[in-house]
Amino acid sequence: MATLTAVRPSDERDDDAIAPARMRELELAAREVADDWGLELGPPYGLSRYSYVAPAGPDAVLKITPAEDDESDHEADALELWAGDGAVRLLRRDPVRRALLAERADPGTDLSALPDDEATAIAVELGGRLWRPAGAPFRWIGDHVPAWLDQAERDGAELIPLARGLFAGLSPRRATLIHGDFHHHNILRHGGAYVAIDAKAMLGEPEFDVPSFLWNPLDSAMTAERTERRIAAFTAAGLDETRIRAWTVVRGAYLGLGEDPEAADVIRSLVR
Repeated sequence: MATLTAVRPSDERDDDAIAPARMRELELAAREVADDWGLELGPPYGLSRYSYVAPAGPDAVLKITPAEDDESDHEADALELWAGDGAVRLLRRDPVRRALLAERADPGTDLSALPDDEATAIAVELGGRLWRPAGAPFRWIGDHVPAWLDQAERDGAELIPLARGLFAGLSPRRATLIHGDFHHHNILRHGGAYVAIDAKAMLGEPEFDVPSFLWNPLDSAMTAERTERRIAAFTAAGLDETRIRAWTVVRGAYLGLGEDPEAADVIRSLVR
């Protein structure tokens, strides 16, 4: 089984990573915010490829999100709603400069090094705390998925016809806050518990969040056996199995996972 090289520590692909010149602009913005807020910035994190993220002293992290990353527009709003229950705590925000200061997870290790069943159990429990009723200002996934599928089709992505048919039958719900990028590398140990980071918060349904977990961690192989075992764990916690499978095809299609033939085979097998 080939490694899923297209899957990164988020659902972004390599061609979505910020260009060096743009990253330097974000670094300058981060240093300006740090000066204004009296923070001492450390070097940016190694996986800081889609926004500028750096430690701000021993207990906080400063993040500057580029304006073009509209999926992260309501990350701070989500952190405010979660208020430290299942996610890092928001300490300060500046919407104009797209800056947020968040609690730093300590020790900050993610789920990727844990045995698979243990990591899955932690994710299932954490998701149950994050998925909660919400409304404005969060946007609804149903208003965005069609455009993402359209763009993926223009890019020549696989799985699009199958994904369109499944999405047409989903009628996505809109009353639950979802994380939007829920996977091993965004779930960090903090003291005696685990918390989420880097939300792409929107309104939808919990089943939308599961696919990201199915094809991670980074540089792991997506196998049918592992995928089925993880789906069973989320289903046992009360999620709808059919909707998990459908969303895995839909999201896999617009994120380009069909570029890996073996991953595409696993994804197709979920709805046969």
